[in-house]
Amino acid sequence: MGKNHKELNNQLEERRRALGLTQLELAEKVGVSRKSINSIENGIYIPTTVLALKMATALNCTIHDLFQLP
Repeated sequence: MGKNHKELNNQLEERRRALGLTQLELAEKVGVSRKSINSIENGIYIPTTVLALKMATALNCTIHDLFQLP
């Protein structure tokens, strides 16, 4: 995972909560730790392309739905 860009609009938490998933449940679906999901949601890190694709698939959406430039 790379360092976050301040301009990145991160919708991961909103999408995860809308589907009723905990951070741990999403982490298990995509093969990372709960702490990794927390770090992404809090803008500490941005995910790799592969992880972003896994999260989008697990959340039944596109990467663009999760991460956008304003």
